Amino acid sequence: MKKHIVVQKFGGSSVANLDRIKVVADRIIESKKSDNNLVVVVSALGDTTDELEEMAFKLCPTPPDREMDLLMSTGEQISSALLAMAIKARGHDAIAFTGPQVGISTDSAHTKARVISIESPRIRKAHSRNKIVIVAGYQGLSPDGEITTLGRGGSDLTAVALAVALKAKVCEIFTDVTGIFTTDPRVVKSARKIKTITFEEMLEMASLGAQVMQARSIEVAKRFNMPIHVRSSFVKEEGTMIVKANPKIEDVAVRGVTTNASEAKITITAVPDKAGIAARIFTEISQKDVNVDIIVQNVSQSGLTDISFTVPRKELTKALAASQAIAKKINAGQVSSDKTVARVSIVGSGMRSHRGIAAKMFETLAKLKINIDMISTSEISVSCIIEEKHAKKATEALHTVFGLGNTK
Repeated sequence: MKKHIVVQKFGGSSVANLDRIKVVADRIIESKKSDNNLVVVVSALGDTTDELEEMAFKLCPTPPDREMDLLMSTGEQISSALLAMAIKARGHDAIAFTGPQVGISTDSAHTKARVISIESPRIRKAHSRNKIVIVAGYQGLSPDGEITTLGRGGSDLTAVALAVALKAKVCEIFTDVTGIFTTDPRVVKSARKIKTITFEEMLEMASLGAQVMQARSIEVAKRFNMPIHVRSSFVKEEGTMIVKANPKIEDVAVRGVTTNASEAKITITAVPDKAGIAARIFTEISQKDVNVDIIVQNVSQSGLTDISFTVPRKELTKALAASQAIAKKINAGQVSSDKTVARVSIVGSGMRSHRGIAAKMFETLAKLKINIDMISTSEISVSCIIEEKHAKKATEALHTVFGLGNTK
């Protein structure tokens, strides 16, 4: 009987120390007994990535991206080697590889490279010898032979991309929570685990602030219809399946509430209201590799308008510098920024067929006297930019009003 390939990914909290690595090794060996060929992708141990980044910035305020990739990729290499050793110590054969060693090819965009292709003869050869394959996540090799990394959370992308390339049966994402919840259970105690969620909903939740999985990994899974099972490393209960849409799932109007407190807002005042000005502003900003999210342009008065937009807080410094430069070129007014904002969002593919969802959200925030600064909508989400200090109570209220909590 032909063996199925199963790809598993264990995050940093799952391999945070030697004791947890031993637990993960036992879990992998148990999975192997189900007669599967296993590929296990691992993140760096615990806070290793943050610690490496902190050291780099202490030495150099603007470390070069190439050297950052070389440095940051080492964390996953350490955890993959240690996990392979732990499995071997238990009498089972395992082999650890880096991303480049298993043929993960990327473009040349250091620190946020995109996967181009995966050639995996070494994995198949190892499987033919009944070995458990351990792969260092988050990394690949550029056409110039340089080590690249796939952006924060990139081990998720490694796992999903390998699952697609190997035609795996499923991609299992093991983490420190038991699945995908209606909101962050650390913020709202009544948060409920979702048994099944669509790729579309999960992608929206990930891009809007849910930190369980990297958004890019969901994009790949959706494109190739690769089912993902998000589950806990520490208990054996079923988690959340991320799958294609179906009518039963879409009966529910709102599936979750997300909060993103890592945003910043920039406003350029007195912008000349002429054709092509917005294009010039955002072209200049995009050339600095800054991702712009919500954009609001006020009604023109006397030929001038204000433009506000949000960016990731960690990119505020370079976004602000780019905004000030372009404001000067176009003879705009002052440029200001605000780091005390947060985005709260509701998500659900059923929102397409349910009316009044956005109004209900706005009414809920109004009753709490929370001012909405900016609004963004899609077919399956509504997002509001509010003051960060109100984020928790806004999340709790929206979670309650849309009936998302536990009914126990």
